[in-house]
Amino acid sequence: MSRARASFEILPSILSFDFGFLAKEARRIEKAGADGIHVDIMDGHFVPDLTLGPRAVAALRRATALFLDIHLMVYNPCDYIEPFVIAGADQITFHFEATEDVKETAQLIRTHGKKVGIAFSPDTPFPRTLPLFSWCDQVLVMTVAPGLGGQHFLPDMLDKIATVVQLSPPETRIQVDGGINCTTAVQCRSLGATSFVSGTYLVQQPDLEKAILHMREAIGAV
Repeated sequence: MSRARASFEILPSILSFDFGFLAKEARRIEKAGADGIHVDIMDGHFVPDLTLGPRAVAALRRATALFLDIHLMVYNPCDYIEPFVIAGADQITFHFEATEDVKETAQLIRTHGKKVGIAFSPDTPFPRTLPLFSWCDQVLVMTVAPGLGGQHFLPDMLDKIATVVQLSPPETRIQVDGGINCTTAVQCRSLGATSFVSGTYLVQQPDLEKAILHMREAIGAV
């Protein structure tokens, strides 16, 4: 990429780890050298599954000093922002498809002093005219359908990543989530992605620390 962007980061998705030992898993992720923890919040409506709530995020916050990246896969995201802020979120990402007022939702997160992310599902075109950039710190391009771990990366999303990078200011983080391993991370990084969420791939590796280091090496972030 010709334009400079922020440094790269790797965030394991806690969705793929053992929910019976959240605090232990958070400490393991921190010890392994991750840059943060990606926390998927699902309401059973926007996506079929139900996952963690504010009390679980508060438990993560007590267990680790890592950056907590909260990904709301919920309708009416404004109803969820304050509880997750209180629980210890550092950034809250909401879906473009899940709210009728993107600006209001982003401003509410900003009012609470947290970083703002906006996510786009695979079938949603990135709007070329919507003035997102003054409202958001990060754009999340879902590279699988939201709501279920372990899916395969959708190659068609590479063109979308390139479009998002082209339309975003250099300081905007471009995050990818879904089917991210060393190979797909390199593909996304070559187009300008800077933040890599990986769940199933990382948790399946015998040594989490080595797996994260290997991914850093693959994307040239060491």
